[in-house]
Amino acid sequence: MHIADITMFYAPASGGVRTYLDAKHRRLGRTPGVRHSLLIPGASPQHANGIYQVPAPALPFGNGYRFPLRLAPWRNVLEELQPDLIEVGDPYLTAWAALDARRQRDVPVIGFYHSDLPLLVSNRMGNWFTPNVEAYVSKLYGNFDRVLTPSLVMANKLRRLGIGNVHVQRLGVDLTTFHPQHRDLALRRQLHIADSTHLLVFAGRGSREKNLPVLLDCMQHLGRHYHLLLVGSHMPGYVPVNVTVINHFCPPHEVARLLASADALVHAGDQETFGLVILEAMASAIPVVAVAAGAFEEILDQRFGRLCPPNDGPAMARAVREVFEEGATQLGWQARRHVEQRYSWDSVVNGLLTHYRAVLGHELPVRAHA
Repeated sequence: MHIADITMFYAPASGGVRTYLDAKHRRLGRTPGVRHSLLIPGASPQHANGIYQVPAPALPFGNGYRFPLRLAPWRNVLEELQPDLIEVGDPYLTAWAALDARRQRDVPVIGFYHSDLPLLVSNRMGNWFTPNVEAYVSKLYGNFDRVLTPSLVMANKLRRLGIGNVHVQRLGVDLTTFHPQHRDLALRRQLHIADSTHLLVFAGRGSREKNLPVLLDCMQHLGRHYHLLLVGSHMPGYVPVNVTVINHFCPPHEVARLLASADALVHAGDQETFGLVILEAMASAIPVVAVAAGAFEEILDQRFGRLCPPNDGPAMARAVREVFEEGATQLGWQARRHVEQRYSWDSVVNGLLTHYRAVLGHELPVRAHA
């Protein structure tokens, strides 16, 4: 059985979509009877190990992302590959290329709705465009044979737009890459903080929807016995004295070391469609303090950390103190056990195969857990 994924959301500094596709490609590659191809944008046409680069121009200041402008190259690669099923990972030109392939070859197409497009557009251009963007999303995703979303909050948004056949498919975490064994006791010395100081961390892009000013306000309320490490590109330049910034993209193994070496993750974003970094922190056996918004309420509860009101630095500071008063270490180990049971990538791929089997109308193999 040949499954093809197609997306423009794939770049050297990509976030959750690339993490999902890479994990899926590795595991499907070890699944008997299944072939997996991945179509991504590149500078020139080339392929290796089942990954096909389709020419697309680079986005200016786009951190390595490329934006396809021509339908034909993508459609031609799909025609050459002749997959039995296509999964679409973005709502742009590649999605229409997949639908063209369906018309030509009668191949089913699944759309995975990773990003909240109307919200992204309204954040950058205002609410004037929201009705048009919602109509576009409704038209596009109404054409797919099945629609997957990473969270219930996203599924409900699509259902309110009149899109049927929507199913929740959670994402996962690499339990080996993100593991408490990567804790580095030297990190505190590098940051020049005492062993008794509570080390907090946030890892991700410093985009507006991450609400980093809330984290900085939280740190001002927490004071000198707490220290925050901000990790990722586009971080603020002016921060309180109890905040350290690593202002560049870090590869997964480095993020894993920093997470395992911290005492808790803090996240003030209120528009997350899933929140992979929360799972990565939990897999690293540290608790999480996040806002009660977006998909976070579906992942996090008081067994693993705290949820607090959005856009409220003092409330987040109180939640952080509660975590350490209750016992951050115990909450962290409970979080690790939880993700081991529910969020391994093997479990995610088995869930995907169930969706593929339903769309194709016949049996597919189920991966044994590694």
